[in-house]
Amino acid sequence: MATSTDLKDIRSLSLEELTSELILVGERPFRAKQVYEWLWKKGARNFDEMTNLSLELRERLKESYSFPVMSEDKVQRSNDGTIKSRFRLHDGHLIESVLIPVVADDRFTVCVSSQVGCSLTCTFCATGRMKRLRNLTAAEIYDQVFLVNEQCLETYGKPLTNIVYMGMGEPLLAFKEVVQSIDRITSHLGLHMAPRRLTVSTAGIAKMIRKLADEDTKVNLAVSLHAADDVKRNEIMPINESNNLEVLVDSLEYFYSKTKKRIGYEYITFQDFNDTLEDAEKLYQICKRVPSMVNIIEYNPIDNAPFRKSTEHRIDDFATYLRDRGVMVTVRRSRGKDIDAACGQLANKG
Repeated sequence: MATSTDLKDIRSLSLEELTSELILVGERPFRAKQVYEWLWKKGARNFDEMTNLSLELRERLKESYSFPVMSEDKVQRSNDGTIKSRFRLHDGHLIESVLIPVVADDRFTVCVSSQVGCSLTCTFCATGRMKRLRNLTAAEIYDQVFLVNEQCLETYGKPLTNIVYMGMGEPLLAFKEVVQSIDRITSHLGLHMAPRRLTVSTAGIAKMIRKLADEDTKVNLAVSLHAADDVKRNEIMPINESNNLEVLVDSLEYFYSKTKKRIGYEYITFQDFNDTLEDAEKLYQICKRVPSMVNIIEYNPIDNAPFRKSTEHRIDDFATYLRDRGVMVTVRRSRGKDIDAACGQLANKG
């Protein structure tokens, strides 16, 4: 008898593939659509929840397919309303997601992970200290959204409004799974969220940025920039050595030409490293190349990192310099300071 690990994960199948397989065992095509909606629209956690299917079909599905799901492992709630969840995957690995509410604006964002660990070793990031063990599946990315949406409804009485792929891992190195998860999340047979509500964040892998543009997913793109010259960026983000700023910005120009979507630059300011007006001028020169906006982010320190967060005065001066030159700028103050809110902090703990 086959064990669950020998069976095909039912959520790895497209609707067309599922339809073909069920027709082969004598089921009508509409049954596949019913199953598919249970998987992606209703968020079923097992086959027994699919109550409009016959008991016989449910048993057949159990015998033919696996249905791996994640479970909540630990939750931390911040005084500012941020909720960080650690999830245990079916193979025991731990990942994390963060619910970031802005209640006054009715904006509720989930930050999802795309990999177990990360291979990019950015010096300021807790996840960068973890080895990349594997990519998440599209279903595991989707599950984070579904479970945190339930958490949002329970806590705030409102559904999620935005999804950002800014958690553990580099989304563009889990390209196939990320694109498939976008499809499931935006499909009318899935969560039916508008693509403009989704943002994929990358450390700057030029080849994959071009590939994302060609996919025509209609999602937003954010680039974790954090330094506006190659010397400093090489120091904190080793990926820059093979994807320098000129190569990166060329790919962003291509992305914009294909999608007409403004690029978002994420820029964490570190005291006396990248927060001077000279740094702001270099960032301005990059912003001139392609329509963009800048999110200046207050650093959320992690243990044993060589950086300190910039003072509010330095951050405000930096933002003002850019605004005076016509750049759209948002300053994002650190959230979840009283919990392990920085990316990878909670998953790294026992």
